[in-house]
Amino acid sequence: MTEQEPFSKSIKRGMITSVPLILGYFPVAMAFGLLSKNIGISMRDTNFFSIFVFAGASQFMALDLLKAGISTGNIIIATFLLNLRHLMMSASLSVRLKKIKRPWLFFIAFGVTDESFSVTSLTKTELRTPFLLVFYGLTYFSWVTGTAAGYLVGTILPTALQSSLGIGLYGMFMALLAPEAKKSLPVLFLAAFSGLLYVIISYFNIIPPSWRLVATIILSSGAGVLFLKDEPKEEEKI
Repeated sequence: MTEQEPFSKSIKRGMITSVPLILGYFPVAMAFGLLSKNIGISMRDTNFFSIFVFAGASQFMALDLLKAGISTGNIIIATFLLNLRHLMMSASLSVRLKKIKRPWLFFIAFGVTDESFSVTSLTKTELRTPFLLVFYGLTYFSWVTGTAAGYLVGTILPTALQSSLGIGLYGMFMALLAPEAKKSLPVLFLAAFSGLLYVIISYFNIIPPSWRLVATIILSSGAGVLFLKDEPKEEEKI
């Protein structure tokens, strides 16, 4: 792919790339909307959660903390610590966005999630503005509409289906990871290293529970810098 890729093709590529994440985000967002309703949060505030935060792990954690009666200040600190990983993901991605005009970077940065970062960081072709805006925009729309749908109609779903909505996030992670792990030994090593590191930290109670995920993310990201090197990019033809 070259810089002269037609606008329409960039949009098409963004739409196609977003489909797996849309299919994964929608049911998980429904689970969030349903859980939020069940603990007594209004529909307006539930939707604001997804509109302004757009971070699944933090949103679910915030619900758990609200349910437990934790103070607002502690919830803000906890979600901030959990979202520190976004700083590292954005920094890693920024080296590939030097040709993107600065005003667009604010929208692109807001769209960075664990899953979208995985897709874009493993994409071998050049990351261009139309592709990124469509890709991030559609996944964001899926999350916001899924939240509203879960709040409105989640309770009419069978109990078994309600319970299963939340595992969609894990299935999506595996769907993103497995193809890359099959093609790349460093990716497989990093995934195994991250999982093993978290198990060791948790089993031996090395640090407090609230810091375990953050520590694993930071250490795994450092390992990724060492072991995951950029490969020559091939031109993509659509």
